[in-house]
Amino acid sequence: MLAGGGTAGHVNPLLAVADELRARDASTRITVLGTAEGLEADLVPARGHTLVHVPRVPLPRRPSAEMFSVPSRLRAAVRAAEDAIVEAEASVVVGFGGYVSTPAYLAARRRGVPVVVHEQNARPGLANRLGARRAAAVAVTFPGTPLRGARLTGLPLRREIATLALARRVDALAARREAAEQLGLDPDRTILVVTGGSLGAQSLNTAMAGAAAALADLGPGRPQVLHLTGRGKDAEVRAAVGAAGLDGDYVVAEYLLEMERALAVADLVLCRAGAGTVAELTALGLPAAYVPLPIGNGEQRLNAQPAVDAGGGLLVEDRLLSPAWVASTLLPLLGDRARREEMAAAATRVGRPEATAAVVDLVLAAAGGAR
Repeated sequence: MLAGGGTAGHVNPLLAVADELRARDASTRITVLGTAEGLEADLVPARGHTLVHVPRVPLPRRPSAEMFSVPSRLRAAVRAAEDAIVEAEASVVVGFGGYVSTPAYLAARRRGVPVVVHEQNARPGLANRLGARRAAAVAVTFPGTPLRGARLTGLPLRREIATLALARRVDALAARREAAEQLGLDPDRTILVVTGGSLGAQSLNTAMAGAAAALADLGPGRPQVLHLTGRGKDAEVRAAVGAAGLDGDYVVAEYLLEMERALAVADLVLCRAGAGTVAELTALGLPAAYVPLPIGNGEQRLNAQPAVDAGGGLLVEDRLLSPAWVASTLLPLLGDRARREEMAAAATRVGRPEATAAVVDLVLAAAGGAR
């Protein structure tokens, strides 16, 4: 039984583990605990797995009236998770964090079913801190994650990224040319990919829009840019690209469903530092300029730090990201192939493309112990 959902950060590694379990043994029965509102509601059934809904029980981080309803709601969620464990005859529960993992961990403890925890971020969430206390195994994405008994496995990669990682090892140039043709880019020119995720990142959009003239000044042979702005956030960038006369060299899109195509052509990536982003870029050996989200608990900075410390990336604070920084730091890096190759090699040393297999090994060991 796999528990997790709500965001792509939880759903993608869950599906990667499910796929690997089925690949090793097609008779493996998999049930996923998730919510009716998260991405898992669509993605899990589409991948052919059974999804059982568990009520969402957000744990308030500050005292509020909502706290008084938590005990009863949590009891209901634990009962639902326990019923699902019994119905599925689960031999192991694997949690990836998020709202449904807490009731899954508590239900597993009540039924005597072993638990495996995977934590995606360098700074663990509340659910996984709870689950790790009595887990049979704890897997983490980044070194130094403060969970008892943690084993460094990396982040299970989406099937598309794992396939790209293999293709790049076999023939990186062929993978690049195929993706470039699909995207309307020239594979023989340096390509910068800018992405703030599906929601976009306004600071990245503003900085790049402001630097459009500096990019145009580089003249013929300048780097090409593939800029994914986020839905409804492309107008500013399109206007700046048009004004600078970069239409043939600067591709703007709100979102790209096949993100693996963008990563197949990237020579450098400007992005946020979510766990999935960092794990995918390092697994692919791609240098990046990471701009951690300036809100939250600072986990994105911690996520990027190993890659940055190894020399595989740059770290720039959101408040310091500006058109001037792009012109003075990012554009020269795009023109310095030797340095980018050094960064790519460093990113590769940090990356863990074997993460999915490592996590599944822990899951099967826990399930075998239960039997």
